[in-house]
Amino acid sequence: MGKKKKYEHELEALQIELVGLTRWLRQTGKRMVVILEGRDAAGKGGTIKAIIDKLDTRAARVVALGKPSQAEEGQWYFQRYVPHLPSAGELVLFDRSWYNRAVVEPAMGFCTPEQYEAFMAACPTFEKLLTDDGILLFKYWLTVDQAVQEERFAERADDPLKRWKLSPVDLKGREKYAQMGKLRDVMIERTHAKHAPWFIADYNDQKTGRLNLIRHLLDQLPDTLCPESEIELPPLEGKPKKDKVEVKAEKVPKAY
Repeated sequence: MGKKKKYEHELEALQIELVGLTRWLRQTGKRMVVILEGRDAAGKGGTIKAIIDKLDTRAARVVALGKPSQAEEGQWYFQRYVPHLPSAGELVLFDRSWYNRAVVEPAMGFCTPEQYEAFMAACPTFEKLLTDDGILLFKYWLTVDQAVQEERFAERADDPLKRWKLSPVDLKGREKYAQMGKLRDVMIERTHAKHAPWFIADYNDQKTGRLNLIRHLLDQLPDTLCPESEIELPPLEGKPKKDKVEVKAEKVPKAY
């Protein structure tokens, strides 16, 4: 079995388990939050796609908030995230999260030192409130060496299908690799807790990183095996019918 086929085979097995996870969440009514943070170009998007690709969109969703509005800037910092927390039986993946204020915002000058310190002091309490209410909370930092990050930036810059992934913040962040590393270390030291742990995932090899992260996430949970009911399709009465549209409408021309 080739390397690509082996990866696809292992990913498919994990995705089957993820489908079982969402079935377990629905049956138990539990709520689950997974936060994915990390270096630019580490592989957050690909990991989220791998996790959610085969899942029922009514049971799992992705939250990726953009720049806060003027009204949101005047709110309690965590306020814009609270409406996106999961309901009973739901999995929510945050593609970046409230932790923007711990690394990206101070590195880029998007928040004041006072706002940064207020966040760092409040974050553990906020997350304790979430987990005390029964939310399962897991936080992953995707780490990648600077040389590998530069290779991925160059690949994105050369590929018109990937160029959109290079935001102005990403480009500015290239100059702040060391600073962001220090901010990350402080963030983990001050917000890592038994009820809301941080996990570090090596993403110098993205495919291996995805498999390791998904396997680790599944292993953090109790037995999520829920019996899946068999589905029997009775035979159709008569021959299968062609789908003919009787009303007038524009037809899509055949291009191939």
